[in-house]
Amino acid sequence: MALARCFDVEDVRRLAKRRLPKGLFNFIDRATEDDLARDRNRAAFRALTFLPRTLVDVAERSTECVLFGRRHAMPLAVAPAGPAGLLWYRGELALAKAAARANLPFTLSTYSTVAMADVAATGATVWQQLYFWSDRSLTDAIVDRARDLDFRVLVVTVDTPVLGQREYLRRDRLLPPYGPSLASCVEMLGHPRWLAGVALRYLATGGLPRVVNRPPPASGLGAEEIARRTSLCPSVTWDDIARLRQRWPHKLLLKGIMREEEAGRAFALGCDGVVVSNHGGRNLDGAASTLGALPRIVAAAGGSGSVLVDGGIRRGSDIAKALALGAGAVLAGSAPLYGVAAAGEAGASHVLGLLQAELDRTMALTGSRTIGELTRDLLGPGQTEDCHGA
Repeated sequence: MALARCFDVEDVRRLAKRRLPKGLFNFIDRATEDDLARDRNRAAFRALTFLPRTLVDVAERSTECVLFGRRHAMPLAVAPAGPAGLLWYRGELALAKAAARANLPFTLSTYSTVAMADVAATGATVWQQLYFWSDRSLTDAIVDRARDLDFRVLVVTVDTPVLGQREYLRRDRLLPPYGPSLASCVEMLGHPRWLAGVALRYLATGGLPRVVNRPPPASGLGAEEIARRTSLCPSVTWDDIARLRQRWPHKLLLKGIMREEEAGRAFALGCDGVVVSNHGGRNLDGAASTLGALPRIVAAAGGSGSVLVDGGIRRGSDIAKALALGAGAVLAGSAPLYGVAAAGEAGASHVLGLLQAELDRTMALTGSRTIGELTRDLLGPGQTEDCHGA
């Protein structure tokens, strides 16, 4: 299937599946354990329905919005995606360029394989995602570099004190620390386009991709101590967020908020926004759907700051539903990743274009001329406070 014959995100997903070795495709397509939280996210969007307005002049419509002081083409930011550089050669650059072309923000993962300065040079509106490492000086260095590069939004992931249990990574034996195995090597050989365009190209230009933005710990340390210092920190608390708020001079978002009292506390500490997120279902398989949690968090925010949401965005109508429930914008991760896996920058651009076109059509069919007209009264009875799938 050529990209031109991909008429929705699912078509692009199938194209990515054919191009990628099984282990890499599973890494972007699956979640954790039994994939229940991932499926719950999608089910919540599917269950939500519209009560469209009619006899509205929708000849002139706009999907534009303002996010943190900048006007963008639609209320969507590309979510942080650690494995992009494994899907396509310098995949983070491809995603950033696609976002720049679409006039959308791009969130750079802490685990990017492309230097922060190179991504900044694309001209995209770059948001920086942040994890806390056990060695806090390494975390501070990322924050300071983002500030020096004039990144205006810092997105702190707060829902990952440890990684989720992803048994499929062990079975596939392709990605560290579990691979490769003989079977996974055979699997890679069975995908020659990916092998030639990504793996062999990296080998020909300096070696396999690595995390390049994390500063190295102090010299003279043993391998065990280095691993400890660069591991995710399981002891991050609100005190750390307060200190970060003092260090970071621009917009600060907390990503991974699912409880209304935590949203209130974030705004009380001076955070500018929260992202209602269960990490795409990749951490806790028993987590509620993000769409189910969204209305309560919007109510708790009370206009104190921005509320964004992620998890399961596959259609432009999904964006409209999230906005109708009170979200200021959405983050999309897997959908753009399918695009970059299928065809690099062109694939990611194609996906973003599909989502915007679908959002525009949904607006027309619900009698909405602007993003601000996507309001709760458009949703079916009984669906605004407790979404299905929660």
